[in-house]
Amino acid sequence: MARRLGRRKAPLREDFMLREQKKVDEGFDTRTMIYLSKFFNKGIISRLEFRTASGKESDIYIASAGAGLADDYKFVILKFFRIETSLFVNMSDYIIGDPRFSGITGSKAGIINVWCRKEFGNLLVAEKCGVRAPKPFMSNGNILAMEFIGDGSGTPAPPLYKAGVKRPEAMLDSILSDMKKLYAGELVHADISEYNILVHRGKPFFIDFGQAVSVKHPKAMEFLRRDTANILQYFDKRYGIRIGLDDALSLITG
Repeated sequence: MARRLGRRKAPLREDFMLREQKKVDEGFDTRTMIYLSKFFNKGIISRLEFRTASGKESDIYIASAGAGLADDYKFVILKFFRIETSLFVNMSDYIIGDPRFSGITGSKAGIINVWCRKEFGNLLVAEKCGVRAPKPFMSNGNILAMEFIGDGSGTPAPPLYKAGVKRPEAMLDSILSDMKKLYAGELVHADISEYNILVHRGKPFFIDFGQAVSVKHPKAMEFLRRDTANILQYFDKRYGIRIGLDDALSLITG
């Protein structure tokens, strides 16, 4: 039989989730824990599993999917942007000049929140354009939740430079095709390389969309040219496939 609590206030579900998650990783500060609790409350995740990657600007965790997602999703990727160690000078190149984020100023935390929302929005554009990329689920504070690309056991798909590509010509064509779709959707990834493309079931999936900019950004074509040169250089060096840079750019922008 249920017993009514006395004058003592009943604990909020959010408080419970915070206490539970502190057992998983004591490294999260209070602000991040509060942001994280919303992903539980919204049913995006049910459990934080383990960290799968770590860099200067973010940590990547795998979580079990929550009841708020379709049964198609077993795992979710959580990307935690680091507030203290992120390179704000580098970030400014991809924010200043993008008409979607004019007039952005504020604290480090505020800039990181904008960057997180920016990646979420860029992933939405990629989805709309039919580009293979993680489906975005939710953004809150410095945390981004998105589709896990990998197998049913929780093993992430390998990046292009580690994957065994059986048909490299077809892979390159597919990558250039998705770059073309992004450009048609008025977006330039701005960080394409063999490290930011996953290979899953023989298909390329673009990741790390934080740097992606509008085609109206003053450096958009510079970024696109760099992206294209990077991927062509990789396939030339690794597989001996040679395509002229100008020819590839014409394909993407034509």
